[in-house]
Amino acid sequence: MFVGQLSQKILLIVAGLLLALPLYAGDIPTPDVPKAKAKATEEYGCVRPVADMRKNHMEYLKFHRDETLREGIRTKQDSLKECVNCHVSKTAQGTYPAFGSEKHFCSSCHHYAAVEIDCFQCHRDKPADSANHYQPSQDYQASLTSNPSADATSPVLDVSPAGETR
Repeated sequence: MFVGQLSQKILLIVAGLLLALPLYAGDIPTPDVPKAKAKATEEYGCVRPVADMRKNHMEYLKFHRDETLREGIRTKQDSLKECVNCHVSKTAQGTYPAFGSEKHFCSSCHHYAAVEIDCFQCHRDKPADSANHYQPSQDYQASLTSNPSADATSPVLDVSPAGETR
């Protein structure tokens, strides 16, 4: 009986020490997020409260994407272009960081959270005023000859009024 009670006490002590360990671990590392260039609203700074954007930004971007591609509704609110224009800032060297760099606004958190995104396979990763933004591949540029109204710096899907991709 004595051995069983001693084992329980040791188990409780070890469990207590393991539970208290995070208190002694020090600061939890967080990503170094670059500051936005401007405030979209005085109330939040961004277009919505920061905590909401951290948690739900992908849902807003997906909803905006669906409205744009399927219904032809284009707005600045929740557009990836506007996010990049505001949040991707120049480095100390005066250049815009590319996605993948820890200095890029999106990369700073997405690397920390180990989340892969594919936005910048098609969309520019630098602000529109940048001379060194995303340049489409030569294959893509060649495909523009079939759609002469398309802009070579931003991929465009040709969507019929019925929502069918041509």
